[in-house]
Amino acid sequence: MTLSDYRYGSNAQREHNYSLHSLPIAEDYGKRPVRTLFHFRHTNLPENLDVKWVHLLSLTNLWSISKVKLVTLLLGLTLTFLIMASYILAWDKKGLLFTPSPYQVRPAVVPTSTAADAEVSSGKNSIDIKLLVKIISSKLEYPPRKVPDEKDITKTDDHLFSVIPRQFLPSVKSPCWYEEFSGERSTDLYRRNLFTLRSKSFKTVCDHLMTTFHQHLRHRDSKLFRLRCLPYFYIIGQPKCGTTDLFHRLLLHPEIKFNIMKEPHWWTRKRFGYIRFKDGFQESFPVEDYLDLFDLAAHKIREGISGNSSGNHSALQLITGEASASTMWDNQAWSYLHGDKEEGEPPFLAQDFIHTVQPSAKIIIMLRDPVERLYSDYLYFKMANKSAEDFHVKVVESVQLFQSCLSERTLRSCAYNTTLSNSMPVRLNLGMYIVFLLDWLTVFHREQILVLRLEDYAANLKVTIKKVFDFLSAGPLLEEVETALTKRPMSNTRRAADRSLGPMLPATRDLLREFHQPFNQKLASVLGIDAFLWSST
Repeated sequence: MTLSDYRYGSNAQREHNYSLHSLPIAEDYGKRPVRTLFHFRHTNLPENLDVKWVHLLSLTNLWSISKVKLVTLLLGLTLTFLIMASYILAWDKKGLLFTPSPYQVRPAVVPTSTAADAEVSSGKNSIDIKLLVKIISSKLEYPPRKVPDEKDITKTDDHLFSVIPRQFLPSVKSPCWYEEFSGERSTDLYRRNLFTLRSKSFKTVCDHLMTTFHQHLRHRDSKLFRLRCLPYFYIIGQPKCGTTDLFHRLLLHPEIKFNIMKEPHWWTRKRFGYIRFKDGFQESFPVEDYLDLFDLAAHKIREGISGNSSGNHSALQLITGEASASTMWDNQAWSYLHGDKEEGEPPFLAQDFIHTVQPSAKIIIMLRDPVERLYSDYLYFKMANKSAEDFHVKVVESVQLFQSCLSERTLRSCAYNTTLSNSMPVRLNLGMYIVFLLDWLTVFHREQILVLRLEDYAANLKVTIKKVFDFLSAGPLLEEVETALTKRPMSNTRRAADRSLGPMLPATRDLLREFHQPFNQKLASVLGIDAFLWSST
């Protein structure tokens, strides 16, 4: 409402008051004859005609009253709008992320915590889960994604594909190559590396690398070259599925040299300039900064190539890897970069770029019962007011939001949709393993991907870890190393405070079990392993 509207309202009020005071309304108004609103004085009427006129509210008076009511209504609507706007601004400050994706999630009716308790106790929720499962099952049968042309992939990042060559050194197991070094020997190469600014441990490693950096340079034709390497393998997912523990145990193998940073999240986030999407664009991490993460392994491999004093050439078999649990599923960056486009699904996926630069890469995926994974994810990432009841309410809302999306879009589109992902209070879509796996299988061969279950890893660590070493073609372990590897305490386990909250509610478990059933069935069918049904968990 404008200032002139408020002034108009005041004039209307004054006019209304004036009209009421000027009317001689009699106490017996209801007993007097009533004239029509249109009053015409007849000049031929006798003057002594005994007619008592009643002063009625004129059209002007009625219109004055109507204007007051109209202004009052507009004032009320304005106040309501301002209150709603203040709530929206408050949500935005708390980190609620509105993305430019064209899909807008329809609001779901979610019970309050008090109502939810009664709803849970009665075993009811507002979801027709049987119908939803049928819809999911029908939409799971879709043709494979169309992989973009390599020329279209390379066009998106000319610098990336100019830095990494198409051929690697044939005598080295890891994907390595020589890059001409044009800097001064005294220059601190890592000073401007964006990873060192955010990781003290990596900065410490870089400080050590600089002390012997010049010793690892190759001299050829009056030029200097440094050895560069990409990861030999990638542990790509999923969160809360044991990737941290696997990462630390693999480090105990003498042939495996990780980068110091477990989760660089470069392929999915940092190369696009995002560290946390809720913080917005920060600064793009160049590919050179990413390659620096593997310089420790590159220096060891370089010793093997040049033949060190001990004559040990086993360094040629050294491999390195990284373990970003977002690589399998997180492709949200495209919606932030191209929010103006009506894209139902991401135009490019992380695996398109990894495969283009490194088609022979090894991929390791660690999965877990998606029902338990989601609860563990909720307990780990939510910091306050956690409870089994709160988890149930958030699960119901997330399932409803997913169902709303599925009524309008494809299954893949909903699995990747940024707006939906940011709207769901728990990360339900991360448990749709088969959707992401099928997309990885469009670019990598099945034998290049090792899929493990956390349940098997926890039940028989020795057997499972040997399967990983065999997959990586790593040499056998010495007995003492194998003993140390198997006796190492588990990493990143559930906090004591979270354990005290107990398990999820039976009603929540039943709902999630039914929801994930079609996804698990498809996963078990593709892998040919019934254990991925998680029916006995």
